[in-house]
Amino acid sequence: MARLARQAFAAILPLSIAVIPWGVLAGALAIQAGCSPLQAQCLSVLVFAGAAQLSAVTLTASAAPVSTILSSTVIISARHVLYSLVFRTHLANERLSKRVLAAFLLTDEMFLVSEAHTKRVGKFSYWFAVFAGGFFYFFWNVATFVGILVGESVGELDALGLDFAIVATFIAMSVEQIKGKPEVVVIVCSAVAAILLKSVAGDVYIIFATLIGMTSGYLVFISLKKDEDKS
Repeated sequence: MARLARQAFAAILPLSIAVIPWGVLAGALAIQAGCSPLQAQCLSVLVFAGAAQLSAVTLTASAAPVSTILSSTVIISARHVLYSLVFRTHLANERLSKRVLAAFLLTDEMFLVSEAHTKRVGKFSYWFAVFAGGFFYFFWNVATFVGILVGESVGELDALGLDFAIVATFIAMSVEQIKGKPEVVVIVCSAVAAILLKSVAGDVYIIFATLIGMTSGYLVFISLKKDEDKS
């Protein structure tokens, strides 16, 4: 078990370090949006959803309607449904308490390192996934705490560009997943669609760009699959 914990720590550490500026920004913006230090920390302790936290805090600070806040967080977090479907095949026979713990700790980063470990060793390790998720959870909350301290003394922290950590982290995770033509098509089509739609589709441009990218990649995948079957 100790060896598995060390392996999980080593696997999640680079992504945990990369997400620190993101966590700092989440804590600082929560303070600047009017949250108390306790409320700001509880967002990370209880919610633990980086991009959704930032979106909710930013929208709350701008006095956006509750419906807008809820819809944006649901859309941002929708990808976790796909992660959960994959994990469901691994955890179907586990007891409820273990599934709930894995669900709470499930993030992009935890999913990535867990699936990489599964492919490497040939089977899913529940405790590797939980250890990785737990370590990431610890780093996120420490970073949030630092952001709370900074947010009370430094104004306009978002002007420093710390939110680029979000982009950098997702780029780092995505590059490793590029295995063939379908993945390349998804990335290119999503990027082009996002650029073209941003000025005409408003805040929902990213949703349309995602759907276009996924559909394009799926069509290429099906086409390649048919070619393989014929040969």
